[in-house]
Amino acid sequence: MQVRTRAVVAGGVVLVLVAVVGLFIVLRQFGDALKLPLASRTCTVQADGEVALDADQMANAATIAAIGIQRGMPERAVVVALATAYQESGLRNLAGGDRDSVGLFQQRPSQGWGTPTQIRDPRYATNKFYAALAKVRGWERMRVTDAAQKVQRSAFPEAYQKWADESEVLTRALLAHATGAVACTVVGNPLRRGAAATAALTQGLTLDWGLATTAAAVHLTGLTVTPADERGGWRYAHWLVSHAQDNGVRLVRFGDRQWTAEKGTWDRVTGAEPADARVVAEVFAAT
Repeated sequence: MQVRTRAVVAGGVVLVLVAVVGLFIVLRQFGDALKLPLASRTCTVQADGEVALDADQMANAATIAAIGIQRGMPERAVVVALATAYQESGLRNLAGGDRDSVGLFQQRPSQGWGTPTQIRDPRYATNKFYAALAKVRGWERMRVTDAAQKVQRSAFPEAYQKWADESEVLTRALLAHATGAVACTVVGNPLRRGAAATAALTQGLTLDWGLATTAAAVHLTGLTVTPADERGGWRYAHWLVSHAQDNGVRLVRFGDRQWTAEKGTWDRVTGAEPADARVVAEVFAAT
């Protein structure tokens, strides 16, 4: 009887271990698709397709796209980077992961990517990813998953490909192949308001896009950026909306279109000049 009991217990332990391993594999393969409730997706991106993200994901995606362009990488590189971050972290800046992996791309300090603190900086991690991708010979002609795998060396080399379509939609929107393509709703109290919000946005534009601080005319309740052309204006406008939740953005206007946190959509502005070359952002006043 005792031997049978031990056998039953041992069998139960094995089944639990199999279930845990199976769950890990499923989560690793299907990632974000299983863990993000639709109700929390406050941003909608539309550019020959539609993607829904939450505020953190949207901000990280916008930063990944901007840094790719700042580095002079082809747009295909942005697609690869976004697909990689989708798979590795669900576009979230994770504090941990498999073994010593951390951050957006689940880079490992033990493999020379940097210190944990450095890798937890989304901009540092993104720059490291692009630098590694640029060293891969012929990556431009590879499938998204093959290019990503050359950098990541994952145990699941095909996993990145399932995010290729979403990443292409995000890239088209964030790099302004479509106008008014990023629409977010600000939920609850933003993390920053007033001068703190304006300062954070100005710093973000500098770090992500490489804008000199003098390019943004900073005020206590907002900022103005003058882009080189219309497409550049929409890139900045989409970036500002993408970072609205944390940085208390309540309004973004470019040309005769305007987004507001209250409505979460882009609308025509009566009496506005379509040719107005400035991107104007206003933040919530400090309380």
